[in-house]
Amino acid sequence: MPKIPDKNINFNIYNEDNILYGVAEVTLPDFEAMAESMSGAGIAGEAEIPVIGHFGSMGLSMKWRTVTKEASDLMAQKAHSLECRGSVQRYNAGEGKLESYPIKITTKAVPKKFGLGSLNVGKSSDSESSFEILYIKVVVDGAEVVELDKYNYIFRVNDVDYLESIRKDLGLGN
Repeated sequence: MPKIPDKNINFNIYNEDNILYGVAEVTLPDFEAMAESMSGAGIAGEAEIPVIGHFGSMGLSMKWRTVTKEASDLMAQKAHSLECRGSVQRYNAGEGKLESYPIKITTKAVPKKFGLGSLNVGKSSDSESSFEILYIKVVVDGAEVVELDKYNYIFRVNDVDYLESIRKDLGLGN
């Protein structure tokens, strides 16, 4: 019987020192492959072909309830390790019950923008941090499903490293 994923139950955000950052809404990046159009003899038209393991700019943003020291620390001009640890709900149709399983998204990102938001009585300020992702790994229920490391030429999907041969071609080892 199927186990049907339903919704995020909750999540926390941590830094490289395992310090809890607090309450935020996180917008995760899109993986958009770098591509170029190919046309010419032998092709009936045109095709936009992705470059193996290469992706465009990848952004991550966090909207905070209010300005905090921890969120402000993320303005430091260096790569920050950020980890979102969550719990996802699913319905186990075979047993007729709701269950949870873990999800973890680990990133190494550099700050691009920090918006202070607004000040209103009795309302959140919606301060926002924006980052450029240099590294991301997604682990779902204990299984590594995606890992992208732009500077070390690693792009894995379900244990297949699509940049392994490129690293060898470039003399970067395996």
